[in-house]
Amino acid sequence: MKPKRMKIKTRIYLTFAVVAFVPAFLIGITFKLLGTDENMSADTARGLFAAVILILFFTALLVTFWNKHGILDPITKLSKGLNQVREGNFEYAVEAEDASADIVELISDYENMRVRLRENELKSIEQENKNRELVSNISHDLKTPITSIKGYVEGILDGVASTPEKQQKYLKTIYDKAVEMDKLINELTAFSNACSDNVVYNFLKLKVKDYFNDCAEEVGLDMDNRGIGFEYKNSLPDDTVIIADPEQLRKVINNIIGNSVKYMDKDEKKISIRVLDGGDDVVVEMEDNGKGISASDMPRIFDRFYRADSARTTARGGSGIGLSIVKKIIEDHGGRIWATSVEGKGTCMHFIIRKHKEDIYGQDSYY
Repeated sequence: MKPKRMKIKTRIYLTFAVVAFVPAFLIGITFKLLGTDENMSADTARGLFAAVILILFFTALLVTFWNKHGILDPITKLSKGLNQVREGNFEYAVEAEDASADIVELISDYENMRVRLRENELKSIEQENKNRELVSNISHDLKTPITSIKGYVEGILDGVASTPEKQQKYLKTIYDKAVEMDKLINELTAFSNACSDNVVYNFLKLKVKDYFNDCAEEVGLDMDNRGIGFEYKNSLPDDTVIIADPEQLRKVINNIIGNSVKYMDKDEKKISIRVLDGGDDVVVEMEDNGKGISASDMPRIFDRFYRADSARTTARGGSGIGLSIVKKIIEDHGGRIWATSVEGKGTCMHFIIRKHKEDIYGQDSYY
């Protein structure tokens, strides 16, 4: 249990009492010991006077030391700490020691402020490094398709693509690279909106069966064109409803699928989507048989800018913000997202969204 500290006001009252009454008490004792005879000798009178002076001096000295230790020293340290903060040094800690209660509160407020400022500074430095990394990643990822586009356009202009077939091939490559650039720019725009909370949601009542059936049909066609096996299962009743933004939720699905495709390393590639009944929730599982995620990378995969195995990721493209956008969208829907993975075998992304229903009066409510 911490000792109860004295407030400055109490300390001042106590100082007055000590200065006023202690010397009087001690002087009275001195007079009693030395005598109060009217015929007191000169030596006795001088001794009595010296005793009174010593009593007053040591009383004042004791009170001064007590207040200096409890008030002045802590205030001096606090002042030094504030000067350090003003100069940008947030590592200078001030200890309360034996300060009065009021000053302990001031020091506690200072320490809370200092710790928050230090945390903000560290976050600012981390954010600055991430922004620098993002600019570097985007610059690299945009430079690659731009270089390809420039090369193929020069080939067409210089007559290298001399046949219609070759020209068609060149134009197809240019188009693919332009689409790649467009995806990067859209991803960056989505991230910027997410950071500034400028994402505008258009929440609607969606029938889970119909919505995910449409999404699965679109994903299935894309996977078929890529030569990737696709499986889909939806075990929810036809009348199950959620409140969601269909466009943003589709972005979640596309981002997860795109991430899975990017890290496919098997000859026979597979992706599956399962929509399951989780009681009060709709549970969506999106699984692939890709390279998987290491245990060391798993806790950070939803962090902004984080890219596992950055050397290979840079080569594959991507800014490292896709999953952070996915996480924000799901959380803005009141849901939750997480991942399970076995390195070398594949990864499964899980997310849940609460079911929606209307009560007997036709009012919206949730399970």
